[in-house]
Amino acid sequence: MDADSLWQDLQTIRETQPLVHNIANYVTMNFAANALLALGASPVMAHASGEVAAMVELADALVINIGTLDDPWLAAMEQAMQTARQLGKPIALDPVGAGATPYRTLAVRRLLSTAKPAVIRGNASEILAVAAEASHTRGVDSTQAPETAIAAAQRLCQMLGSTVAITGAVDYILQGDRLTTGKNGHPLMTKVTGMGCISTALIGAFLAIQPDAPLRAATHAVSLVGIAGEIAAENACGPGSLQSHFLDTLYAMTGDLIAQRLKLSELA
Repeated sequence: MDADSLWQDLQTIRETQPLVHNIANYVTMNFAANALLALGASPVMAHASGEVAAMVELADALVINIGTLDDPWLAAMEQAMQTARQLGKPIALDPVGAGATPYRTLAVRRLLSTAKPAVIRGNASEILAVAAEASHTRGVDSTQAPETAIAAAQRLCQMLGSTVAITGAVDYILQGDRLTTGKNGHPLMTKVTGMGCISTALIGAFLAIQPDAPLRAATHAVSLVGIAGEIAAENACGPGSLQSHFLDTLYAMTGDLIAQRLKLSELA
């Protein structure tokens, strides 16, 4: 995976406009939809139990985000994941706040028993919680450095066969014996809610065009978010303008910018 392959996949998304079905959360739903549009994908944000199965049938990928969780949404998520499993559609799971409360942690376990995601993306505390590690979160913010969750992520990969992405100051993407690190991004991104959710939504778009290559999809999505965040931060006055610059940067991303900025390495 390199700048050329990332640019190639981005062009494919822009040309094919894959439909990405998101069961998202109220806090970041609008941002995620606009980020997918800026990327070149086609988002749909549907969570009603009466239509989620039909929407999964239409979509090229499913993104599950438990940020604003309740019982009806959880039931709809299970229904959507069951349909995606039956149809062979790739799933990206964002276990927002896992470990913060028993309800969230148990909800993630229910979802994982329904279908195995192609990719699980979370911060270190969330990944530790999903892997049933002793982890303490503060709301949806990580209290752990990303590297502390590598061993837990490796166990998740072994148990589920999923690709696991740990995002933070340094990003770690794992699949089997492979470990890829990404160092793109900017500290100002932590002042905008939902940047992790955006990474997961974009993973859904890359999975839509690379359903059999989840490591590639996750790595490309996370790297692109980091690159766009860097460029946006250089032009922003603060977190408010960062968000708008981020969307504009995604929309205007070029192969040259990717080649100039990409900081990616494979450690195993």
